[in-house]
Amino acid sequence: MSFPRRAFLAGGAALLLVREALAQGRSERGIYRVRGEVEVGGSPAREGAVVGPGETIRTGADGEIVFVVGRDAMLARRNTSLSLLADGLRVVTGAVLSVFATGERRQIRTETATIGIRGTAVYIEAEADRTYACTCYGEATLESVADPSARETVRTRHHEQPRYIMSAGAPQMLMQAPVINHTDAELILLEGIVGRQPPFVGQGFRPY
Repeated sequence: MSFPRRAFLAGGAALLLVREALAQGRSERGIYRVRGEVEVGGSPAREGAVVGPGETIRTGADGEIVFVVGRDAMLARRNTSLSLLADGLRVVTGAVLSVFATGERRQIRTETATIGIRGTAVYIEAEADRTYACTCYGEATLESVADPSARETVRTRHHEQPRYIMSAGAPQMLMQAPVINHTDAELILLEGIVGRQPPFVGQGFRPY
């Protein structure tokens, strides 16, 4: 699975969006942006429509969607299938970048991994034989579905500990991984549409 590394907005434009949203106290709700073929609950996605637990979202080969659920914001890339749960989401296949409100426990489930989080940003690519998980900032507990004893809690400030969580039969369940296929500008956009900004803004990190 390969996803092009690019952003919805250049970093400077995204920062302006954040400042404007914070100044006006604005927080978006529902579907913020749709590109290409996207279905929600089996029907074509519409900007402005509300989404929530129980919904399924599928994107086609040219599809991409940005949406807000409560105080959490998500970007689903092309060829993605996911279900929204009361406590998080299940990613069947594809790639999702998510930012979650501080203090609320959430879980992301895939074929090979369970990821427990509280107030953090996570990028996921889900395949049948492995899950890629980058805890962009914050804390997450990564657990293998095949071997629950293979478990790791990571704490990051700026993409420091990406991991692969493998399927049964792999020689190692949790493996180090590079930072791939998501950008700081996308994180700034997602946090901005729910009236926040990432903690790395203004901290002098090299941008991804």
